[in-house]
Amino acid sequence: MNKVKHLALSLVAIMLVGSLAACGGNNAENNASSKNTGNNAASTSEPAKDEGTEPAEKIELSFWTLGNVNYEDLAKEYTKEHPNVTIKVQNTGDQTAHHNNLTTALSAGSGAPDIFQLEIGFMERFINAQDKFYNLNDLGAKDIQANYLDWKWKQASSVDGSFQLGLPTDIGPTVVYYRTDLAEEAGLPSDSEGFGAAIDTWDKFATVAKAFKEKTGKPFVDLTDLTFNALRDQSADEIYFSKADGSFIGDTNPQVRKAYDFTVKGIQEGWISNVMLWSPEWGQGMNDGSFAVVMGPAWMAGNVKSNAPDSTGKWKIAQLPEGAGNWGGSFLTLPKEGKHSKEAYDFIAWMDNKDNQLESFKTKGLMPSIPALYEDPAFVDFKDEFFGGQQTAVEFGKAANRVKPVYYGPLHDQTDTFFKNALKNVLEKKADPAKEWDEAVKQAKTLAERS
Repeated sequence: MNKVKHLALSLVAIMLVGSLAACGGNNAENNASSKNTGNNAASTSEPAKDEGTEPAEKIELSFWTLGNVNYEDLAKEYTKEHPNVTIKVQNTGDQTAHHNNLTTALSAGSGAPDIFQLEIGFMERFINAQDKFYNLNDLGAKDIQANYLDWKWKQASSVDGSFQLGLPTDIGPTVVYYRTDLAEEAGLPSDSEGFGAAIDTWDKFATVAKAFKEKTGKPFVDLTDLTFNALRDQSADEIYFSKADGSFIGDTNPQVRKAYDFTVKGIQEGWISNVMLWSPEWGQGMNDGSFAVVMGPAWMAGNVKSNAPDSTGKWKIAQLPEGAGNWGGSFLTLPKEGKHSKEAYDFIAWMDNKDNQLESFKTKGLMPSIPALYEDPAFVDFKDEFFGGQQTAVEFGKAANRVKPVYYGPLHDQTDTFFKNALKNVLEKKADPAKEWDEAVKQAKTLAERS
């Protein structure tokens, strides 16, 4: 593959993507992780004291992270160089709970962290609460703005650009992660180009999935939520809500209906596994080969690696049928309750620089938001042994090249839950798909009217 030419094209495409948004209903789904909530501290020994000098003030920063990221490791590295700083990391795997926790803390006026990782799908909830956050432009963000993708930076900016809520971290173009050993077992091509060609339309995907099930006795796809997401995010311009007036349009968006009907087809034909997103069974299924395919964003690579250590070298990445979506992407924000804004900003600016975004990509698959990396040999030529030595940056770049901007709206997450629950009922209770669709639409319309 001509990776240099392709990455150059990908860079141009990424910068033209516009205002990519992402999230997923109940979507614990941008939850880049199957981790449980936990607390970890990155700390160091006492700072050295030189005679005649005052020791640096001891600073403790709380940092709420979301999903499967390497930020705790970076925090530990940072505190080695700044021994007066202690960073306490609290990680949550459920994006809805993560953001609700901050909403509760901000409303109460206490309990918010010094640093908060904000998922793009929840940006509209917080972007106008400028009295609750530090303006990063006041702390030096303007000086590094040019380092980042312009569209990504503007997602966390006020309309006039005077207020900057967060520093951009990753973006999330969606791909197909697949087991090469299971593909070969079913007589499918195991190379990325061949596998991608075999499933390059959703009709071909369904045909391959059904045949795979019949030949191996195993489901082809891991679960309903990610299947629905893969098609849902290929919507043109809008998903559930009109960008013009905020009205609910999910029932008339043909791509939402296509996503729902396709997922129902997979359930009824038995080629979608009956496990839940972020469950232990889902992770175990990746490791032991209970299914062949996981459809998700670039950051999902970290989940696959974490959940499936025994299958190193048996995975590769291919392109989704008929296009790609963008799911996820975060920002680092500083709630005003924090008393050490300068030190917190210094840390996030360091953690989010070029070298550390490259490290986050190598370890967790977080697609960088710093375009200078897209032509950097350390990024382009990086071969991931977990994925059979594949140059994963090239595949993520191809996916980013196919993304089209789409509007989500502030009620997306709640609305998406209605449709995910409908599919869950079809899967677990053998409920009637048509009745479940109608109920989800009814719930969504009621929510929109009340809001």
